[in-house]
Amino acid sequence: MSNELERGLEGVLVAESDLSYIDGSDGTLLYRGYHIEDLATRADFEEVLYLLWHDELPTRAELETFTEKLTADQHVDDDVLTAVADMAAADADPMDALRTAVSLLPTYDPESDADTDDAAVGRRQGRRITAKIPTILAAFDRARRGKEPVEPDDDLGYAGNFLYMLTGTRPDDVAEETFDMAMTLHADHGLNASTFASMVIASTMADVYSSVIGGIGALSGPLHGGANEDVMEMLEEIDEAGADPVEWAKEARADGRRIPGYGHRVYQVKDPRANILESRLRDLSDASGDTTWLDYTTAIEGYLADEGLVEKGIAPNVDFYSGSVYDHLGIPTDMYTPIFAMARAGGWIAHILEYQSDNRLIRPRARYTGRTDADFVPIDER
Repeated sequence: MSNELERGLEGVLVAESDLSYIDGSDGTLLYRGYHIEDLATRADFEEVLYLLWHDELPTRAELETFTEKLTADQHVDDDVLTAVADMAAADADPMDALRTAVSLLPTYDPESDADTDDAAVGRRQGRRITAKIPTILAAFDRARRGKEPVEPDDDLGYAGNFLYMLTGTRPDDVAEETFDMAMTLHADHGLNASTFASMVIASTMADVYSSVIGGIGALSGPLHGGANEDVMEMLEEIDEAGADPVEWAKEARADGRRIPGYGHRVYQVKDPRANILESRLRDLSDASGDTTWLDYTTAIEGYLADEGLVEKGIAPNVDFYSGSVYDHLGIPTDMYTPIFAMARAGGWIAHILEYQSDNRLIRPRARYTGRTDADFVPIDER
């Protein structure tokens, strides 16, 4: 056993996986061997979920059956929706509301008492979780705006249904396609903190619900899931100040402030997901006639490139453009991280099922640095 300490487990191999492959040096991301560019632009999110959970792309018949079941599972029990409305009334954080609502779902799951080592059961429970998260999030946001929840529309796909339940209006093709692509881009990304947290819980043979709840908790931390919100706040700060984005970025760096959406623990070049979202932001900006966020982000990216950050391995990540895309779709800023969870739940579930198929309890050790010779003194003598 090695005594080398690797803080944060950086570079430590803890599992083998067929799910996603990342080459940070050239900006490659694969899901089960398929390039993210192909999946994001040529496949629906439902196809990607099937791929992650079944190890192959579906046939037309398989996709129709899978989509029908996913659609049927979107409906959420009234008691859960009541709890969601209560949390909205109490001004709960959206991630707290999501975590709490998901923890209520097994109460109404017909297979809640099934064996956790049955992969088919785990896959069905995972499908139910994935299907219900959009309904929960849309109901929460509407409740805090004093609006009634919108029932899922069985004729809409996963991405389109969320936008419809959020706004009450059927999205146009550009919005639905863009959001579907965003879901695919966020579905999986190796053993990031939330995925690993899900796997640690799953390694105890806990059920899929418990494991996904752990992933939501990990994603809620500002070092993992909140960068897209930080980017949006940066852009709004620039806009409200009427500042030039390049001059703002120069001053921010001079003050020691970090530019959100820049840098990644794996990528040394521009995140391939950022390239795709930048393209979609251009399409949305052209459609709306408002290029403000596009102008700001591209100006900052150009300036930082000229400053040599890319050569130093610090480049735009997926969050640098996702916030602007979501804003164009009318999604509130504090819903960006919950939407991340909505997409990433598919990846969490895939990793949970994969790891439990050849399970070993994850039990690392820590190097002890405390005292070894403390003398106990009875409490009345202290």
